[in-house]
Amino acid sequence: MRGLLQFTMDLFEGLGNEFAPPKPPVPRPSKKVKKKAPPPAAAPVADAPPPQDTADHPGPALPTIALRDTLTLASFVHPQAMRETVLGSARVAYEFKRGKRKTIGFVVGPEGLSVRAPRWVTLRDVDAAIQEKADWIIRKLLETRQRHARVEATRIEWKDGAEFPFMGEPVVIRLDPKHGFASVGGTLDDAGGDGTGPRILRLAVAQNAEPSQIRDAAQAWLMRQARRLFIERLDHFAPRLGVRWQKLSLSNAATRWGSASADGSIRLNWRLIHFRLPVIDYVVAHELAHLRVMDHSHRFWETVESVVPDYDLLRQQLKDEAVPRWG
Repeated sequence: MRGLLQFTMDLFEGLGNEFAPPKPPVPRPSKKVKKKAPPPAAAPVADAPPPQDTADHPGPALPTIALRDTLTLASFVHPQAMRETVLGSARVAYEFKRGKRKTIGFVVGPEGLSVRAPRWVTLRDVDAAIQEKADWIIRKLLETRQRHARVEATRIEWKDGAEFPFMGEPVVIRLDPKHGFASVGGTLDDAGGDGTGPRILRLAVAQNAEPSQIRDAAQAWLMRQARRLFIERLDHFAPRLGVRWQKLSLSNAATRWGSASADGSIRLNWRLIHFRLPVIDYVVAHELAHLRVMDHSHRFWETVESVVPDYDLLRQQLKDEAVPRWG
């Protein structure tokens, strides 16, 4: 770390000396009697001494290219970082742990880069392995940062007028406490007579309700829609795959969209209701296919493809599309 800091200081010092204008020569003292000086004339710009660097007088501008190429580094810092390195144009501070393993491993998650190494591997070998994987590490760090930014951009502010996707289409919440909506808590209307614009979800919630109350009412409505739709799609795909499902449970898992058990139990994340129907169908078919093949072998993917031919494209959309942030 000390060496890296010293390098940075040297870099700044070099830039300052390289591009600073030359200092004017210091006049030698003269023993001659000074004559009365004529009225002062404006000094030529070339002979003017450089001003001090202050907020009002920032000093001579440095060349843009030099600054961009040498001073601007992307930064990725893991909260538990213990070591850091420079990969291309990025500074990466990473978590480092040793353990009982045979190889050096890399994991890029929401918090940043984690490196695992055997106890007998030297730090020099760890550094060399990181440099060898530099392109992959930076690509994954950038993808993770972009994904996080997309998720943050979808954070819902729970109030009248809040918007979120329902089966791939935008829906706007309107608080309507005067109606009970036949004990289901809400109803989905068209935006207007012309059918343009987002649809309106009217919730039986007071205008002065707390954000958590609005969120809970919207979630309850969405979960009812999800259960109804999931059962419909399970019944659609099960006969085509030659399987029978026995029980459906809705999950709220942070990292899994679904799971299947050999006894025919299916778990599906209710947040799938935010996606378009083809994406939902892919997840439903995926879990039903596990009732025939309980692994992810080539035979399993052939089973999925038999009912969802473009499953690979839909699988990628499931990974790429940001799910609304409900927190």
